[in-house]
Parts: sequence; C-alpha cells; structure tokens
Amino acid sequence: MKDTEKITINTNAVDSEKVELMVDEGFYSNRADFIKTSVRNQLNAHSRTIEDVITVKSYEIGINYYDRKSLEQILEQNKLLNIKVVGMLVLKDDIDVELAKKTINSIKVFGVLKASRELKIALRK
Repeated sequence: MKDTEKITINTNAVDSEKVELMVDEGFYSNRADFIKTSVRNQLNAHSRTIEDVITVKSYEIGINYYDRKSLEQILEQNKLLNIKVVGMLVLKDDIDVELAKKTINSIKVFGVLKASRELKIALRK
C-alpha cells in the first residue's frame, strides 16, 4: 500500500490566505503540513465514530490476502464471502474468475484492491 495519497482541495481566497498566514507565522512548515495536521485532528476527533462503523459493519483493517487455497476452503464449507476492508485487499494471481465468483459475494474496499484486471472486471456488480 502506498504511504501517501495525493488529495487536491479547493478553498476560497480568504481561507487560503489564513493558511498562508499560519505558515508565515511559523505554526506550520507549509500548506501541506497545515492540511495534514487538520485531517489528522478531524480523524482523531471522530475516531469513536470511525471505530463504531468499522465494528458494526464488520470491516477488516489492514492488509487482507486471499489465494486459491483459502478460497477453495471457503468453497468446501459452502460459504460466501462478503469482504469489507479498510486498507488493502490482495486477491492473488492464482485465483481464477470461476472460483472467485463461486466464493465471493461482495467486496467493499476503502483503500487499495490488488487483483488481476480479469478478476476486478468479473467481480464488479
């Protein structure tokens, strides 16, 4: 997973100049520092809500891997996966489309999905 992701925002002139003022006064090293700090502060302020949503909706956090063997075990148990990940989901290259369709009911990823192009197309619903 990438360490950073670029986000572009538009602000009105007054807010932009206030940010510049904070940078000029030495509170932040640059605009990016101000924005990253602001994002972290908001995520911290809402951390309880984020945790509750992750818990209630059964999201996995981090990097989750599935390979042919793990999906074959799911198939043997006659189960279907509803995969929900905050982070990264990796579907290994040894998984064919037919096996994936038999074992994966749904995928929701807040982050990165690493899978073959063929799998990504087949699992879109």
